[in-house]
Amino acid sequence: MDRNLDADFEHAPADLWVFGYGSLIWRPGFSFAERVPGHMIGVHRALCIYSFDHRGTPERPGLVLGLDRGGACRGIAYRVPAKDRAATIRYLREREQTTAVYREEVRMAWLQGPQERHVDALCYVADRGHPQYAGKLTIDQQLHNVRQGHGRSGNNRDYVLETVSALEKLGIVDHELHVLAERLKGTGEPIPAAQPS
Repeated sequence: MDRNLDADFEHAPADLWVFGYGSLIWRPGFSFAERVPGHMIGVHRALCIYSFDHRGTPERPGLVLGLDRGGACRGIAYRVPAKDRAATIRYLREREQTTAVYREEVRMAWLQGPQERHVDALCYVADRGHPQYAGKLTIDQQLHNVRQGHGRSGNNRDYVLETVSALEKLGIVDHELHVLAERLKGTGEPIPAAQPS
């Protein structure tokens, strides 16, 4: 099944907005004209995807983030100039869709600023019907997978710690991710109070 939007979307003559909620926050990998904090409603950030490629293998899967149903998610919206639209979409497909575990969707993102505005943004949503969809795992299960995970983009531990660090810089507290990060670091530091992620 095709999980990507059609060619008309790729070649539309308009700027592209991309919503980042995980590694795209700290390593977008594409050029952009604007970077704005924002949020989406109806989806939340979750460590719900078994990684068989970037941060793990089929034999020793890691865990990566996806947008999953329900709640809200704070992240970063990037505006890509129209001239770079097709190349950016191709890059994101090569990066995000190596095993087609995400559904490529356009959803409304609310942007922070003096006058709140909303844009239609490209994002990657967990496909709950895909074999790599992990669902809701316990912290111990997450810890096991993250500790064992290593793929072509590096080890899974670094992915989680980089993401938590990037979220903290934005003033975002994702309670479960913070708990996992502290356990990965082996510290007993207090976790900030939970906020919408």
